[in-house]
Amino acid sequence: MDLRALRYFVAVAEERHVGRAASRLHMTQPPLSRAIRHLEDELGAILFERTPKGVTLTAAGTVLYDEAAALLGQADRIPDRVSAAAAANLTIGTLADTAEHAGGRLVPLFRDRHPYVNVSIHEADLGDPTAGLRAGLVDVALTRTPFDSTGISTRVLRAVPVGVLMRDDDPLAHCRSVSAGDLVDRRWVRLPDGADPVWTAYWTCGTHDDSPVMRTVQECVQAVVWNGTSALAPVDQPLPAGLVVVPLDDRPPSEIVVAWPKTSRSPLVRSFVQVAETSYRT
Repeated sequence: MDLRALRYFVAVAEERHVGRAASRLHMTQPPLSRAIRHLEDELGAILFERTPKGVTLTAAGTVLYDEAAALLGQADRIPDRVSAAAAANLTIGTLADTAEHAGGRLVPLFRDRHPYVNVSIHEADLGDPTAGLRAGLVDVALTRTPFDSTGISTRVLRAVPVGVLMRDDDPLAHCRSVSAGDLVDRRWVRLPDGADPVWTAYWTCGTHDDSPVMRTVQECVQAVVWNGTSALAPVDQPLPAGLVVVPLDDRPPSEIVVAWPKTSRSPLVRSFVQVAETSYRT
């Protein structure tokens, strides 16, 4: 006997009809009937009496139903008990805007799978696009590309075009799009020194040596609001009144990705990646 055969048997016993049990199990009737006959052959006992209205349990079937229901109930409790005993932990790295994606989309799905896992969130600043992966601070990360992905595996969840963040009184604010040639001699925000060079080259334009360092998305936004500084941002970036994002023609989209160390063997990381993909696919 295996658990699947017992689940088939319990469904037939509770529905008292092979056809209704097959529908409940999302299968067709013939393989279910064969499974029940195989179980009877294995046990050497008739489990059901066939009637014009369906089936009823024999004395042997009644004994098996009591035992199978108790066994399946115990089996269903095993994953939660094992997770609770393991006291498992998962640390997720995010950037400021990807944290919102993590909370709104992924938390309910992941908690359904792993209710006993203790989840910690590490929010990185704009100097670390790996959101703590490179420094070994997190197990898995939700972040944006591009960055140096040496030693890091990624799975793309969504691609988002980028544009220039500017005040709505800027001369270019009402253009349908702009290119790098339109942005010469503008003052740009400056990312932290030592930030990933691939990341820095993508998210900045022009010279900015005299600009203050910006470590968060909100600092960049406020630099645009107060000083008219230019910055790049995803076109779906939530904005305060008075700001717009004008699409930038000569930048490929930035991708929201789930990322993890290539050396990771954690089942929780694999599960988180699967949940993230399922969430964005639906």
